[in-house]
Amino acid sequence: MRQVVLDTETTGLDPALGHRIIEIGAVEVISRRATGEVFHVYLNPDREIDAGAIQVHGLTNDFLQDKPRFGDIAESFLTFVADAELLIHNAPFDVGFLNAELKRMDAGPLAGRCAGVLDTLKLAKEMHPGQKNNLDALCKRYEVDNSGRSFHGALLDAQLLAEVYLAMTRGQESLAIATLMPERVTAGRTLRTGGLRVVRAGEAELDAHRAYLAGMAKECGEIPTW
Repeated sequence: MRQVVLDTETTGLDPALGHRIIEIGAVEVISRRATGEVFHVYLNPDREIDAGAIQVHGLTNDFLQDKPRFGDIAESFLTFVADAELLIHNAPFDVGFLNAELKRMDAGPLAGRCAGVLDTLKLAKEMHPGQKNNLDALCKRYEVDNSGRSFHGALLDAQLLAEVYLAMTRGQESLAIATLMPERVTAGRTLRTGGLRVVRAGEAELDAHRAYLAGMAKECGEIPTW
């Protein structure tokens, strides 16, 4: 399965107010492995950047003055994301800006150019309700090194998000494999084949497990149901 982890930086918060994309960063992941293939470009927005946005990403109009426009790189960008599932943190924000840029070119929306969009912020909120789920918080939770993130940057953030996503979803493939194990029915019971040996937990392991659940309860503010 081909996935592309994507992030953008912009001149402001609302494309309806004429704000534009000034950086795109994307990382290719195939079969849960980063391939090393990336797409990265800075863009001239042909407008001033909001002061608040500069404080976030550090990109200035002087730096972007000699950079290409979105129309110059649109074809190569669309080729990179073609037929891939896009992984985007707070996807409505980035997709809204990308669709606005494509509309300026009289091109169709992004949804028609890729295999779908997964909002990793929505996924993180479902997995960790009531907790902070911004990229910095997720990096801390999943022990992803973000020490070089003094400013937001589209390529850096896409690379960090790729690591976070793989950590968040680790183990799902083994669960899927488990459902494919051959089964046989004997006297009304479903049994797994393969001679599975059950090893009971010792007291020390049970104590460690209880302590782990207590720590989760403290962090989440509620007692785990399992």
